[in-house]
Amino acid sequence: MGRSGAATMGKKADGKVLAQNKKASHDYFIEDTYECGLVLTGTEIKSIRLGKANIGDAFALIRNGEAFIHNMHISPFEQGNRHNPSDPTRARKLLLKKPEIRKLLGLAKQEGYALVPLKIYVRNGYAKLLIGLGRGKKQFDKRETAAKKDAQRDIQRALREKQKVAR
Repeated sequence: MGRSGAATMGKKADGKVLAQNKKASHDYFIEDTYECGLVLTGTEIKSIRLGKANIGDAFALIRNGEAFIHNMHISPFEQGNRHNPSDPTRARKLLLKKPEIRKLLGLAKQEGYALVPLKIYVRNGYAKLLIGLGRGKKQFDKRETAAKKDAQRDIQRALREKQKVAR
């Protein structure tokens, strides 16, 4: 009977990615990542669990010693009640420890750095946001990254072809 409790804990701590910012790795060099909690109201957690969150245009700021995420869109829950928030893109507070906030504030104030949301997932029943400290890419950096990806893809394709011929 003790094993079944451990198995259910494993299911609860799945960490399934519910929303991802795919443009972040294209536009930024992600140098460091931080996991933070989200302050949600009403039925927002239900919408997030259904995957109705979008962090494509979102960005994080630190104001008055507190971290906030702006432009993160969480669609209203359809079976919701009066506790549904009226503004789906409102600023939401991020839960970080004070030393982490101070460190991020110092790093993000440097020229060319930004706090970029990377993905939203649920861990142990709580919504978590992974934010990254990103340095903006220039156009030539983006072309270089695309060229590396193409070369890697060609190498993998050639290896697969070679394995097919060998069989």
